[in-house]
Amino acid sequence: MTNLTRWVRHLWLDADDARRRLTTNGLQRLAQAVADSEARHRGELRVCVEGGLPAPALWHGIGPRQRAIDLFSQLRVWDTAHNNGVLIYLLLAERRIEVLADRGLSLAVPDAQWQALAERLSAALQAGQFEAGLAQAIDEVGALLRQHFPAHAGETQRNELPDAVVLL
Repeated sequence: MTNLTRWVRHLWLDADDARRRLTTNGLQRLAQAVADSEARHRGELRVCVEGGLPAPALWHGIGPRQRAIDLFSQLRVWDTAHNNGVLIYLLLAERRIEVLADRGLSLAVPDAQWQALAERLSAALQAGQFEAGLAQAIDEVGALLRQHFPAHAGETQRNELPDAVVLL
């Protein structure tokens, strides 16, 4: 993609484009899916959908991976008690998906497994199934968190991060 084309795509798309793909009810169902998932393990999960990068990020040549890392920090996904937060990030302007896991989980799950999850989500998004694809990704991340950070019987789960999907 040429630099000018990239700028146009990013400046053209915004949070409203994300809202058109995910209805208000869909966003509520996804937030509930995150909450339900987190009730069964000790991890934290955030979902972020961004239409296009802001102009300063474009000016500095920030790519989808770096933007996901920046949002991982800004959304405080790294700041969990067990270092097991996960960010699912979609950048609509470049049709890119990044799944980032904090060190507590990334050490236990190989990169190939994260890449396979991103590819399945990508296939659902290409088919126009935004809500279903994100719900499946939430379920898959939840299964990994249950495997490596299961909830303990009688333990009250602390919700360390908001469950709502972030639209930028």
